Amino acid sequence: MVDSAVVEVDQAPLHRPGVLRRAAAGAWHVPAGFGLLLRNPSLWPLALLPTILAVLFLFGGFVLAVFALPTVESALAPETGTLPSWVSFILTLALWAGTLTAGVVLGLAVALLLTAPILERLSRRAEACILGVTLDRSAGLRWEVAQSLKTGAYFLAIAPLVLILGLVPVVGPFLAALWAAHAIALQETEAPLSRRGLGFQARRQWHRRWRAESLGFGLAAFLTLLVPVANILLAPALAVGGTMLVLDLSQGLEPVASVPSPVEAPVEH
Repeated sequence: MVDSAVVEVDQAPLHRPGVLRRAAAGAWHVPAGFGLLLRNPSLWPLALLPTILAVLFLFGGFVLAVFALPTVESALAPETGTLPSWVSFILTLALWAGTLTAGVVLGLAVALLLTAPILERLSRRAEACILGVTLDRSAGLRWEVAQSLKTGAYFLAIAPLVLILGLVPVVGPFLAALWAAHAIALQETEAPLSRRGLGFQARRQWHRRWRAESLGFGLAAFLTLLVPVANILLAPALAVGGTMLVLDLSQGLEPVASVPSPVEAPVEH
């Protein structure tokens, strides 16, 4: 009932700016998440464990990809002499890039899955810092856990696809980045959208409606994932940034009469 009410409101026609401006607006929420996290010491305790695990699993995913490179190269790289040397070099380079990226994405996916309960709490706290209240229209803890597992499994399944897409000549790395961006955006907005009563399919519909903003956010997150030092705080910053993205895009779209009243949550300092 709540799910369909929210979706119906989201389907109302809107006058929006161009795709690039919308994508840039979505991308802005990644540095904004870092900013809100760093400005609010009350959020730091919840950010500690996700940060540590994200660093460990990102490094582990990278190391795993490095060790897998010889096997992947021997199985998929073109044989010497079968193609012009420059074509062979480009394909091999794409293979390396795709393998390393897939390893890093897999590491992030595992870290986010393991720390999902803490990141959901961090998302609630961030929402309370922004709004003064936390909206909660979900169908209960069991439903929330099921939604989180669905999104986590979807994200884990993305890593092999990122590797496969990365092997496509010329457009492969771009397609792989877009697909990884979609998965990251879906994962990092799961908590605030679930609190608004949206199930897995409804959340995918929400991302289709706000495709430019969603991909802009995901691409900015994906690029930050590849930046040393900045990726240390990436997991908690994305949880906060994804919450801010949902709040900004939901302004004026929240149904009033057909849903329960918001559950107030005190702002914790």
